[in-house]
Amino acid sequence: MTDTMKCPTCNSEHAYQDRDLWVCPECGHEWSGAADAVADTAQAAGVRDANGNLLADGDSVIVIKDLKIKGSSSVVKGGTKVRNIRLQDASDGHDIACKIDGIGAMNLKSEFVRKA
Repeated sequence: MTDTMKCPTCNSEHAYQDRDLWVCPECGHEWSGAADAVADTAQAAGVRDANGNLLADGDSVIVIKDLKIKGSSSVVKGGTKVRNIRLQDASDGHDIACKIDGIGAMNLKSEFVRKA
């Protein structure tokens, strides 16, 4: 039995496994542990915007503040809508690849955008 499994309804630590289901003796709630584990991994693995919404390839986002472009005098204004983003795995935090009208291709950090 896994010590970390808690009831999603009442957060009780006394849940036990009965074949394929987990059962909470305090509130009587039953759930599938495998389905919860898959859902938790999918949520943890995703890229999230400034409000915590999960982003996906092809989404549209809105820049939430003015962003200076490194090596240029241009600025991406807050409120700029960016369409058809592509998510990428970047160690420097720039996890969105996109094209912005009037500026061109660039990478953005997901903490400076919100889902449109």
